[in-house]
Parts: sequence; C-alpha cells; structure tokens
Amino acid sequence: MPKKYYVIEVKNLTKSYGVNKVLRGINLKVERGTMLALLGPNGAGKTTTVRILSTLLKFDDGLVIVEGFNVAKDADKVRSVIGLTGQSAAVDELLTGRENLVMMGRLYRLTKRSAIARANELIEEFDLVDAADRQAKTYSGGMRRRLDLAVSLIATPPVIFLDEPTTGLDPRSRIAMWHIIKNLMANGTTILLTTQYLEEADQLADQIIVIDGGKVIAEGTAKELKGKVGKDRLELTFADDKALVAAQKVLGGDVTSFNQKEHSVTVAINDTNEDIKRALDIISKKKIELIAMAVHKPTLDDVFLSLTGKEKKGEK
Repeated sequence: MPKKYYVIEVKNLTKSYGVNKVLRGINLKVERGTMLALLGPNGAGKTTTVRILSTLLKFDDGLVIVEGFNVAKDADKVRSVIGLTGQSAAVDELLTGRENLVMMGRLYRLTKRSAIARANELIEEFDLVDAADRQAKTYSGGMRRRLDLAVSLIATPPVIFLDEPTTGLDPRSRIAMWHIIKNLMANGTTILLTTQYLEEADQLADQIIVIDGGKVIAEGTAKELKGKVGKDRLELTFADDKALVAAQKVLGGDVTSFNQKEHSVTVAINDTNEDIKRALDIISKKKIELIAMAVHKPTLDDVFLSLTGKEKKGEK
C-alpha cells in the first residue's frame, strides 16, 4: 500500500507571547484534496495556527511543512503555493472587483493578458459578473467575501487556508460560499478551515480537529466525533407542569435532563426502537398527556460542549 502524502504536516508546534502559551504542541496532517477543520473556543489557537502556516507569524518550536516546503526556512516557496482568506475581506474598496483581481494577478507576475483572463474566469466562477465593474465598496458582505476568496485563488494555489471565511454572512451567502468551497475541493485543492459554525465543519470537512488551550483534545471525522459523545436522545414534551412532574417520576433514572419552561424531558436511548417504545408505553400506561416527541442524534455542538465545556464560538 503506497505511503500517504500529506500536503500539510505540523509536528509539536509551539508558540508563546511572553508567559502566555498559545500553542502547546499542535500536531496535524492534511492529505491532498481534503479539508481539515479546526474547531475550538475563543483563544484556543486556531487563528494563530493559520497565521503560522501561511508564514505571517513566526513560531517558537516544532516542524511545519506545506507542499514539501519548510515554513521556517522556505517562506517564499510556501507563499507561492498557498492562498489565504482571512476573517475580513482584504480587497481595495476603491477598485472594482475586476481591478482587484487583475492587480493581484500582476503582483503574482502574470502577464497583463493572463491576469485579465484569469480575472474573467474567477468573476464568472464566483458569480460576480454583474458587479465586476463596480467599486468593491458597493458590494454586499457576501459579495466581498466571494471577491476576497477569488483574489486568494488568482494564482490557482494547490493549498488554501480559510480563516472563518463565512463569519458575518447571512445564511444564503454562507451556503453559496459552501458551494464554492466544495467545488475547490472537487478540483483537488487542499483546504485548512477554521470556523465558528459547527454546521460548516459538519458539511464540509473530511477531518476535524478540536483544540482547546493550545492543545489538540480530539480529532476524527464528524461521525467519529459524534460517536464519542454517546447516545441518541429522546425528547418528550408534555402539556403542563403537572404532566412534566409525573413523567419525571415514572421515567426515573432514564431522564438525563429536563426543561421546565418547555415542559420537556430528555431520555438517553441505546436501542432506538425498543427504548422509545418502552418510554412511550410507560407514559401511556400512566395516562400522562404527551403533546410531542423527537429523537435527536449527537451533533457537533454536543461534541464541542462535551469536550471543551464551553459554548461554541469561534476565535476572533
């Protein structure tokens, strides 16, 4: 079996600001044409990791390799094979979308003709045709983010770093960006993503790493991480407080949580069919008025909260 080739490889990465240890030995690997998502609470070290990988920030110790180049020794070579989209759009607002793209193409030493041709390709691909010749300052948030990502792709880099690329976008614009990102992956681009939207990692990433306090605390596919949280949950909603109290009493130790405001209880289930039938039989036998039920599978939100003990929120 051929040895796996990792486009991005990080070993024992550390970074401190004085006595503040931001990264405490991060390890990660990303195969070609796949996406790794970094999740973690505020201050976990996600953006610091991306800044180091993209040569914008020096690190204290460890090994960082991108497309075979050592980030510490070959920063210029690394920059030639990567694209970076940060948390805010890095475009010149006084230039049009087309001018931004052509300018960046010229900075990458494309000929004028090649830069214009590449700009036209990206304008079409990123659905910016109607706005191409307007100043970027007139663009909506979603259009600016699309332009920003297009700018980072002007030289068709094989590796892209996306640092919270959809932050602040409305749901429609976010889904449009997901579509663009999926197309990049389908064409063989390798992507490292940080995101504050767990649904985003669930939808896009092949592998997920959860970091907290500058350390990796969990890694795997979305399915594997959800499996670590444990069981499915049955949520039962009752008519009033009296029914809720009665249900808590008869279900006893099966109840894992309750919501008095919503008049609901949650029951952990192992065998979905049998456990649901058993809980409903108990409720029916005692003639407790049930008004709704739902089965919930573990989500990345559950994983995040279970591992970090914190609400999901991205690093700013």
